[in-house]
Amino acid sequence: MFPNYPRFCNEMMDLDQIDCRILHELRNNARLSNKELASRVGLAASSTLVRVRSLQSADLLLGCHADIEPKCLGVGLQAMISVKLRRHSEKDVLAFREHSLALHEVVQLYHVAGAIDFLIQVWVRDTEHLRELAMTSFTSRDEVGHIETGLIFEHAQSVALPNYLVFDTAEE
Repeated sequence: MFPNYPRFCNEMMDLDQIDCRILHELRNNARLSNKELASRVGLAASSTLVRVRSLQSADLLLGCHADIEPKCLGVGLQAMISVKLRRHSEKDVLAFREHSLALHEVVQLYHVAGAIDFLIQVWVRDTEHLRELAMTSFTSRDEVGHIETGLIFEHAQSVALPNYLVFDTAEE
C-alpha cells in the first residue's frame, strides 16, 4: 500500500536465548566489539558474528545509531508536533511524510492511529524557531488540517526488550 515506507520483518522471528542476549547487549551498547559481545553471550567470536549477520540479514537489526547531546548542537528546545491531516489518501500521507523527513529540525516521525495522524519530534534553537517551523513547514501545507505543539522537558529511552521475549541476561 505504501511502497516508499521502509521494509520491516513481517513475522516474529524464532529467537533463542543467545539471540535475545545478543540483542540485549547491542541495544545497551551497539559499540561493543564482536569479541566483547561474544564473551558476554558465551559464544566463540566467529559464532557470534554469524548470528549478528543473520539478525541483520533478517532485518531484525536495522542499524546502529549514536546518541547525540542536543545542547552541544545549539538545540535549546525540543518539541513534539501532533499533526492531523485533512484527508487520508495515500498521496497526502506520503507527501506529508516525505516533506517532514526532509526538514532538518525533524528528529523522529511517527505515523500513528487515533485522533492525530503524525507525531513529530523536532529540535529547534528557541521558541521563535519553533513558531517559524510550525507556521512555514506545517500549517502552510495543504494536507495539514490541524497541529498542536508540546514542549519536551525530558527524554529518556529504555534499552529493555519487550518482556514477552523472556530470557536471562545474567551470566550462567
